[in-house]
Amino acid sequence: MEPVRKVEGRAYPWGAKNIDTDIIIPAHWLKTTTREGLGKGAFETVRAQPGNVFDDPRYAGAPVLVAGDNFGCGSSREHAAWALADMGVKAVIAPSFSDIFSGNAFKNGIVPVVLPQDSVDRLVEVARTDEITVDLETMTVTSPFQDRFPFELDPFRRQCLIEGLDEIGMTLARDTAISNFESGVAAERPWIAVGAGNEGIVVEGAGRT
Repeated sequence: MEPVRKVEGRAYPWGAKNIDTDIIIPAHWLKTTTREGLGKGAFETVRAQPGNVFDDPRYAGAPVLVAGDNFGCGSSREHAAWALADMGVKAVIAPSFSDIFSGNAFKNGIVPVVLPQDSVDRLVEVARTDEITVDLETMTVTSPFQDRFPFELDPFRRQCLIEGLDEIGMTLARDTAISNFESGVAAERPWIAVGAGNEGIVVEGAGRT
């Protein structure tokens, strides 16, 4: 996962509420076994409508999506976060998110920014003409018009985003500690160690193993 310290650029000024994961990525795209290419199916039903914001050349490749309340509701499919990431979105700003979607977003390097509705409304207006900056160092969303909206993130998740650590990365970062622990266990309790050389060990009260 790439580290995310600051996301800046154009933003999709959408603001739609109660967007479920089936709208983010329709079910027939879930047959894929890879994350690549899902961006093509993102918001497919919305893109079928003339003049939709996602096909507007002014916002092509925008790294920020300004959405409405209850974004990411519905099913728990992680493909929704995969699709957003594949289309280049690195931060979503909304008044609230589904808990499962929020967790999936973090795991895929997407920053879910919760702001009050009036702040989101202002950012939708700004995004139509100018860039928006989401800064994880200062924990603020800013605009060229001196707008400055503070937001909060779980400190652990914020650090994971800044360092670019997903669940696998966090485990690998503790490789030395894990190896030391396993070596200690093998020395203290050899009867549970896995591998050759344990045949014939006698455990008191248990007979031969």
